[in-house]
Amino acid sequence: MPELPEVEVVRRGLLDHVLGRTITHASLTGARVARRHPAGPADLQARVEGAHVVAADRRGKYLWLVLDPPDDDPQALLIHLGMSGQLLVEPVDAPREKHLHATFDFADEGLQLRFVDQRTFGGLTLTSLHADPYGDRTTSEEGIDRHAHGIPEPVLHIAPDPLEPAFDRPSTVRRMKAKDSEIKRILLDQSVVSGIGNIYADEALWRAGVHGRRPAGTLTKPTLGRVLDHATEVMVAALEQGGTSFDDLYVNVNGASGYFDRSLQAYQQTGRPCARCGTPIRRESFMNRASHFCPRCQPVPRRPRV
Repeated sequence: MPELPEVEVVRRGLLDHVLGRTITHASLTGARVARRHPAGPADLQARVEGAHVVAADRRGKYLWLVLDPPDDDPQALLIHLGMSGQLLVEPVDAPREKHLHATFDFADEGLQLRFVDQRTFGGLTLTSLHADPYGDRTTSEEGIDRHAHGIPEPVLHIAPDPLEPAFDRPSTVRRMKAKDSEIKRILLDQSVVSGIGNIYADEALWRAGVHGRRPAGTLTKPTLGRVLDHATEVMVAALEQGGTSFDDLYVNVNGASGYFDRSLQAYQQTGRPCARCGTPIRRESFMNRASHFCPRCQPVPRRPRV
């Protein structure tokens, strides 16, 4: 599933290609693509036509376009990429993809935004915008006010991610320290810190030398902070390389894949020597997923005696 760097790559592509444009026509195929929109695909289609794209925004792995309709308040077109969703910007007359579920035409340049989803876990919904619960910390160092238009209602419960100005590292460390859950489980909890998925959790824990099943409460605050810092570093590195791609489903708006998978040290490296100590990387089941770790650099925590 795409994680923060992959979604941010798509967001930046939308900024380059659809920001400031007006949607002249929308077409949704079938009901599944709009199953999260209670009024159905016809309503969504009618409400976005004529709308102006005023922002492309993101929190964690959630992505949305802020639309300014002619006769309504700004709305968020929330885009769920799911496991295989793609947003592609292509000429209107380009060949249609096999798993194309939605198209959006614009007033100029003959461009079309396409939502392609092979496994159909993704989808679109139009939702209201609300004041950001972390609105007092949304301005970046460059003076850019992230989430100036608000946050979509389904995203209000999501915590800030490490790459946005609203992220409060000391507060996040305190919340992690207060929990008895395993550290990897907390990293994946989007209400604590958003954007970190299985790939980057494994990589951050490997860099920090911490096993994912260590209870967060047993770790020191400096260690928890180091885990968060490594998560931030690895996601920034992945973003610089266009994200992590294991197949042709993870692409930017131009259809190009990222190549950070070549730099992974833990995730999907089972049996390969650890880059630090040479011990073969191991794989174990975790929350219906797989965890990858070095048994020497990241010792498995001992179970308490009963």
